[in-house]
Amino acid sequence: MAGYKDDIVMEITPQVLLKAYACGLFPMAESADDPGLFWLEPEQRGILPFHAFHLPRRLKRTIRNDIFEIRVSTDFQRVIDGCAEPMPGRQKTWINREIRRLYGELFDMGYCHTVEAWQEGDLVGGLYGVSLNGAFFGESMFTFKTDASKVCLAHLVARLIVGGYSLLDTQFVTDHLSKFGTLEVTQSDYNDRLSEALKLETDFYALPSLATGHEVLAVLENNRTL
Repeated sequence: MAGYKDDIVMEITPQVLLKAYACGLFPMAESADDPGLFWLEPEQRGILPFHAFHLPRRLKRTIRNDIFEIRVSTDFQRVIDGCAEPMPGRQKTWINREIRRLYGELFDMGYCHTVEAWQEGDLVGGLYGVSLNGAFFGESMFTFKTDASKVCLAHLVARLIVGGYSLLDTQFVTDHLSKFGTLEVTQSDYNDRLSEALKLETDFYALPSLATGHEVLAVLENNRTL
C-alpha cells in the first residue's frame, strides 16, 4: 500500500476530514480494535470513470428485474455494520470506533451517503461513501446476497451521473472493481481530476431515491453513448 502515511494523534472532526478529502487524503485504521487512524495518499489512485462503467449481461438482467429494493441513505448504522462483517477474502476489517463516529457524523451532516439493497425486509447489501461537490469517495461495500453490492454500485454510478458528478474515487483497484472498469491513475492525475470535481455543484438526489432498474440502466447506457 504505497503512499503517504502518518498517525493521527488527535481526535479529528468531520470538518477536518472533509478538508483532508479535498486535499487527496483519506483515513484508515490498522484494525477494528485499533483506536487510532492514519492518513493515506496513495501514489496510485483507483477511480471508476463513468463512461467506462461495465456491466455484465447477467447483472443487467438482475438490475432490470429489480430483484432488490434499492434505498438511499436510510440506515447508515446497519450499512457500516455490514461493511465491518468478515467476508470471503476479507476476514478482518479496518472499520474501528473512530471511523464509525466520524462517518456517522458526516452522515448526519449530509456528506456521507449509503446505497442499500433490501430483500423481504432485510438489508442484504450496500455501500457508503462521502460526497463533496463533484467527487464521491467510495469507502466500503458488503453483500450478503449474490450481486447485492454490485447492483448498489450500478445505482450509485447512475445517481452520480444524473447528479452532475465527475469523479468516483475507489481509493484502490481490486480484482472485483477492475471488472467494472476501475483503473489506476497517478497521484498527480488524480489531484487534477479532484480539483476540477470540487468546482462543481451537484445533487446526490437528482435521481429519485426509488429509481427503477430500467431507469438506472437507461442512464448508464445513455452516458456511454455521449
